[in-house]
Amino acid sequence: MFFKLSTLVASVLVSLAVATYVPTAPTSDQCCTSVQNSNSAAGSAVAALVGLDLNGLNVPVGLGCSPITVVGNNCGGTEVTCSAPEKQWGSLIAINCIPITL
Repeated sequence: MFFKLSTLVASVLVSLAVATYVPTAPTSDQCCTSVQNSNSAAGSAVAALVGLDLNGLNVPVGLGCSPITVVGNNCGGTEVTCSAPEKQWGSLIAINCIPITL
């Protein structure tokens, strides 16, 4: 009986661990000209330009972004951490951008 109970408990714990794992997209620090809502006219236009369908999403997007590679870099724009932009989007847009606060 103990073997069955311990097997059941172990199975439940493993199932919970797998069910609660949420993979996260890699992030990168970016310097963006502006940060807009994905529903904004500018955000929608740039997303459509690169072939992204952001309809129904309400996420901050960075426009005109370049990677921040040096600590203390003079950004001159908005410093954000974004889901890593894909190479085919160039520096036009980055998704899910959150301001960097020091």
